[in-house]
Amino acid sequence: MENVLENIKGKEGFIIDMDGVIYHGNKLLPGVTDFLAWLEESGKKYLFLTNSSERTPKELHEKMKRLGINVGEEHFYTSALATASFLSNQKPNGSAYIIGDAGLIHALYSVGYSVNNVNPDYVVVGDTHSYNFEKVELAVNLVIRGAKLIGTNPDISGPVEVGITPSTKALIAPIEIAAGKKAYFVGKPNPLMMRSALKRLGVKREEAIVIGDRMDTDVRCGLESEIDTLLVLSGITDRNGIDQFPYRPRYILNGIIDLVS
Repeated sequence: MENVLENIKGKEGFIIDMDGVIYHGNKLLPGVTDFLAWLEESGKKYLFLTNSSERTPKELHEKMKRLGINVGEEHFYTSALATASFLSNQKPNGSAYIIGDAGLIHALYSVGYSVNNVNPDYVVVGDTHSYNFEKVELAVNLVIRGAKLIGTNPDISGPVEVGITPSTKALIAPIEIAAGKKAYFVGKPNPLMMRSALKRLGVKREEAIVIGDRMDTDVRCGLESEIDTLLVLSGITDRNGIDQFPYRPRYILNGIIDLVS
């Protein structure tokens, strides 16, 4: 166990998922405060990489502050930002019909995209609580007329205090089925997002580690990007769930607390 902790702590760059690793809903998980203090004191580079697209980095910064942790906005990278970067490279200054919240809308505006519900280049779906039949119906018809369908992340669900909440893949499924078109998902496990994270951190993949709670996104994304992976059992995947997958993480711990206790 000591060797495992030494190997993990010897890394220079830490790419850390949020939901299920740092917090559940509005509840901070044990050991997180001490772990972040250790990252700062040790001069480590770290980035919170979240597939959730609802919040802007400023909102994530403020949420962490409410939970008692002060982390600069530059330490947050979301699937909304990754999606905006991808679309900006594909079609600069394009337009999109957006089913999503502030994090996604702000990210697309920031790269020069405009909102368009008549003839957009893309229909972009992210995590949202403002989801209704009229939006789905419009999205279906825009995709049939030629708009490309993009999902910020392929998560089916995410952890909240009361259990789970539907995520982007579940929300986009009716549009895919009705329009007869498959969406392209930008967030984890798409290695695009991990490569962007490494660039932001300024570290090589050998010097980095991915810390997450999901086998299907966090661990798979690390593996496909050739980055060491640490699965924590404080979120979606439990110990029994690991065996459901044909691959394994490099390291497994109960939670962030194991790194500091």
